[in-house]
Amino acid sequence: MNLSIFDKKIKPKMLRTIIVDDELHVRETLKSFLHKYCPPVKVIGEAGSFTQANKLLQSVTPDLLLLDIQLGDGNGFELLKQYGSPDFKIIFITAHDQYAVQAFKVSAVDFILKPVNPLELKEAVEKAREVLKNELRIKLEALESNLSANHKHHKKLVIKTLENIYLLETSQLTHCESEGSYTRIYTTNQEVILSSRGIREYEDMLFPVGFCRCHRSYVINLAHIKRFEKSEGGSVILTGDHKIPVASRKRQMLLELFESFTE
Repeated sequence: MNLSIFDKKIKPKMLRTIIVDDELHVRETLKSFLHKYCPPVKVIGEAGSFTQANKLLQSVTPDLLLLDIQLGDGNGFELLKQYGSPDFKIIFITAHDQYAVQAFKVSAVDFILKPVNPLELKEAVEKAREVLKNELRIKLEALESNLSANHKHHKKLVIKTLENIYLLETSQLTHCESEGSYTRIYTTNQEVILSSRGIREYEDMLFPVGFCRCHRSYVINLAHIKRFEKSEGGSVILTGDHKIPVASRKRQMLLELFESFTE
């Protein structure tokens, strides 16, 4: 491979966006502004309440969330608490300027006061796009380095269960699957180990040795990918013929990574 991911230009990405505001006319105005001033943005959903927004975010993961704070049956900060450290970026849009400090404490990209100025919205969306692009570049560079590192085959992982303590080479793991607060660990010899650790912990432990969170429920060993299937939104087939779905916002990262190893 002659060209590093870090030296490649990251392809423009459609920002999958969700709008959450309890006023219909505000949601309609935001959609109109996004269409006119902020291409390429695709609105994949909208919600007019805390309950609707929570249900929507459980079914789809956006790149960008335009979020009001006062939602009638709850508020935007309470909503975000349901998702810990979300992958999506947040732009708060509200009539209440006293929430600005709190908004930036939860790592919001921007804070826009109503009535929304379309040029301020455009600037905020471009800022979110740049943050996502830089994060993707950093992840791709790290994954490329991790896949190329010889030491990953010698890394051992300790997995504790109620009955046993397993000491496994990370190269023996094909993937991890979330099951509530537990995680199922799959190995190349078809063994399945149920761990009391959450999948986020395994994502953090295994990322440095060539693993990737391709979906909210799955962490996969990139060395065990046999093929990428583009149908049905995208999935990867792993050693053992495990078929793992790929979240839409992770698809570009994997495709960019695969392309880098063919050059």
